[in-house]
Amino acid sequence: MFREIREAEKQFVVQTYKRAPVLWERGHGVWLVDLEGREYLDMAAGIAVNSLGYEHPAITEVLAKPGLIHTSNLYYTRPQVELARALCENSFASKVFFCNSGTEANEGALKFARKWGKDRRQIVAFSDSFHGRTMGALACTANPRYRQPFEPLIGGVRFATYNDLDSVNLDGEVAAVIVEPIQGEGGVRPADPAFLQGLRRMCEARDVLLIFDEVQCGLGRTGQLWGYQHGGVEPDIMTLAKPLGGGLPIGAILINEKVANALEAGDHGSTFGGGPLVTRVAQSVFDTINGPDFLKQVLEVGEQLHQVLRRAVARHQFVLEARGRGLMWGLVLDDKVPVADLVEAGYKQKVVMLSSGRNTLRLVPPLILKAKHVEIFEKRLTAALEEVALALA
Repeated sequence: MFREIREAEKQFVVQTYKRAPVLWERGHGVWLVDLEGREYLDMAAGIAVNSLGYEHPAITEVLAKPGLIHTSNLYYTRPQVELARALCENSFASKVFFCNSGTEANEGALKFARKWGKDRRQIVAFSDSFHGRTMGALACTANPRYRQPFEPLIGGVRFATYNDLDSVNLDGEVAAVIVEPIQGEGGVRPADPAFLQGLRRMCEARDVLLIFDEVQCGLGRTGQLWGYQHGGVEPDIMTLAKPLGGGLPIGAILINEKVANALEAGDHGSTFGGGPLVTRVAQSVFDTINGPDFLKQVLEVGEQLHQVLRRAVARHQFVLEARGRGLMWGLVLDDKVPVADLVEAGYKQKVVMLSSGRNTLRLVPPLILKAKHVEIFEKRLTAALEEVALALA
C-alpha cells in the first residue's frame, strides 16, 4: 500500500515537497500511527499546527455537529464575531481580519501597513526571517533560496540584522517593521526583550507600524498566550495562523485602532476566511489554550524539555546549544552535522522531529505534551543522537 501511494503521489502531485518515508493513518493525543500500526511520538505537530494533538474533544465535538460550513463574508455569522471578540479581548487588538493561512495573514498585514502609510511604502524585515511563500510575504523572507527563483518580488523591502538594533534604519519612506518574536524557520531564535523594546521605541519615534509575525510562536506556544508578552511590548499588527484551527486552515490579522481607522470596505477580502465551521473550531481551541491551567502546564513541561536538551548539549560535542521558550525549542548542531541525519534517525526511534535553518533541530510538539511524554522523548532522542555520533566516529 505505501509503495502504491508513494508512486501515485509522484505521478499526480506537484513535486515541491521532500516527504518523509512514512504514511500516517491516524493519531491520538501526542501520537501518530503509521500504516503498519506503529506509534510515533509527535514532536512536530504538523509544523506547530496541531496545538491540541489528535482526536482532542475540543475539536472532535465541534466537528461531530458541524452546522454551517461556509456562507462567504457577504453575510454575518455568529462564530466569526465571537472568535473576533475573544481574540480582541485577550490581546492588544481592537479588530480582526480572518483569512486561511499564515502567509495570507502576512500578505494582508503588509497591505494594511501600506494603506495606513499612504505614500510610505517600504517595509523593514530581518535576517533569517520567514514570513511565507506568496509574493509579498516572500519579499520579507530572508532566505535567498526561497526568493531568487521568483524575483523580482514586490520591492520596497530592506533587511536588518535580527537582534541588532544598530542595524535597523527607519530613514526614508518606511511604513512598517515586520519581525518574529521567535524565529521558527530561521533556527528557533528568540528575540531579546531589549531588541523588541527598542524596535517599539524606534517605531513610535518615527511613526512606523510594528508588525509581529506570531504565526508559529503565538497562541500558547511559548507558555504565554502571545509571544510578544515576553518582550513586554505590544505590536500595531499581529499575524496568527498555525495553532488557531487545531489542524483546520485559518489565519488572522489582529490590528489596533489606528490601523483599523485606515481601512474601509473593499480594501481586502477572502472568500473562505473566517467561515462558520472553522471559527467554531478555532473558538474551542482558543478557549482550551486560554484556560486557567493550560499555559502553566506548557511552561512546566517546556522547562522539563529544556533540561533534556541541555543534557544533550553536555553529552555530545556536535550539539552546540538549546534555545527557545515554552514548547518551541531548537537544538543547534555543528555545521558539519546534517540536521536531516538526526531527523532521519528519529524516525527509526519512533519520534517525529523537524529541521530549521541550516543546522537546527526544531521541536514544536502539541501543547498537550506531558511530563511522561518528555521522559519517553529523552530516551528516543538519546538513541537518535548516539546513532548520529556513531556515524561521525
